Amino acid sequence: MSYLKKNEGLWILHNDKDYCMGLTSEQADALGEVTFASLPKVGQTVKTGEPLIELEAEKAVQEFKSPLTGVVSSINEKVSADPKALNAEDELDAWILSLREVDVNEFENL
Repeated sequence: MSYLKKNEGLWILHNDKDYCMGLTSEQADALGEVTFASLPKVGQTVKTGEPLIELEAEKAVQEFKSPLTGVVSSINEKVSADPKALNAEDELDAWILSLREVDVNEFENL
């Protein structure tokens, strides 16, 4: 079973073992076409409230703080190679990264 939550311009989808994150369509519209993405590395531990992703776009540069504490388990290689992929029609296609080792209560409290 999966659960979807939104937090400060990011969506978070919890499936069996991962917490996948991406840019909401509303945030993508506000930023315009994304031209650069600074992403964490696979295996990196991220903490709630610390910088997670920085995006440069035609309308703004924005830093997103991590909504959860966990370990980066995967990065969307399409976004890494071409940040414009974040402007996909379907926001779930615009996933950025996945986390593991997340406290489920932290996710539930978003």
